[in-house]
Amino acid sequence: MKKIIDLRSDTVTKPTEAMRKAMYEAEVGDDVFGEDPTVLRLEMLAAERFGKEGALLVPTGTMGNQLALLTHTNRGEEIVVEAEAHIYFYEVGGIAALAGVQTRTIRGQRGVLDPENIRGAIRTRDIHFPRTSLICVENTHNRAGGAVVCLDEMEAIAQVAKEFGIPIHLDGARIFNAAIALGVGVKELTKDADTVMFSLSKGLGAPVGSMLVGHGEWIERARKWRKMLGGGMRQAGIIAAAGIVALEEMVDRLEEDHRLARELAVGLAEIKGIGLNLDSVQTNIVVMDIEDTGLSVSAFLARLKEEGVLAVAFGEYAVRMVTHKDVDGDDIEQALLAVKKVAGQG
Repeated sequence: MKKIIDLRSDTVTKPTEAMRKAMYEAEVGDDVFGEDPTVLRLEMLAAERFGKEGALLVPTGTMGNQLALLTHTNRGEEIVVEAEAHIYFYEVGGIAALAGVQTRTIRGQRGVLDPENIRGAIRTRDIHFPRTSLICVENTHNRAGGAVVCLDEMEAIAQVAKEFGIPIHLDGARIFNAAIALGVGVKELTKDADTVMFSLSKGLGAPVGSMLVGHGEWIERARKWRKMLGGGMRQAGIIAAAGIVALEEMVDRLEEDHRLARELAVGLAEIKGIGLNLDSVQTNIVVMDIEDTGLSVSAFLARLKEEGVLAVAFGEYAVRMVTHKDVDGDDIEQALLAVKKVAGQG
């Protein structure tokens, strides 16, 4: 049976043996009562790692982002967000349906917001206007191909936010990828964000879960919103145990994912009919343009699947591939051969 090389996302990773063992042996209690020791340990570990006062385990990154909106904002207010940010593009309209706020979208440069554009988007005091209550940043930026927001850019955005007294929420689902790519500690990279959501179940390899970190009193308010949304998970230590392994053992290896993404990108760029800007590949996400192959995205993906490789559509002629811990150099080589064949070069 042909091996399937799954490059659709880093969410497809399987837990490590160490994670499975930790989950099996996890000491648990009722987390809604604040009595699960493994959850408490994970939350303390996450808060310390990011230099924040508190942390909250949530089932998904989407829930984490939506909790941030609910906790930071009031109905009828407005948030500033990049035009293709995950929180706006992929979270099923939760901004409107749950928090009841509207968006002021700004087109960024490869996902990075220009501080002056943020300044221009912040509402002045006027009876006709909603209050601007939050600035959202995404790092790395998924739809920008895993692009990184560097430390200087974060500091420039924070300067505007502080000038107007507006908090920053960082959708840092892949923030460890950004930190590894920049060679900067995650605490330093996120110091100007009031709150951060990060994923345990993407590149870090845990089977489920994300974390929300921030100031202690803010986290307690978010905890109550989590209960309202059905996120009180009772004996959640089984999940938290894998998250602890993810934070303690899986961060540094992200550099290998970046190396393989670069190897994949270089190989793709050499295939006739495939368009790819190598400068755009900063982390573990590779986006290629297939228009010159003469195939639709759906046809391209179907033929690629027949060759044992899975990827996802990312636009009319764009296909995304993501490297992760469950692919290796041999898989990348086979994936390149498959793309070459589908593009008519094999």
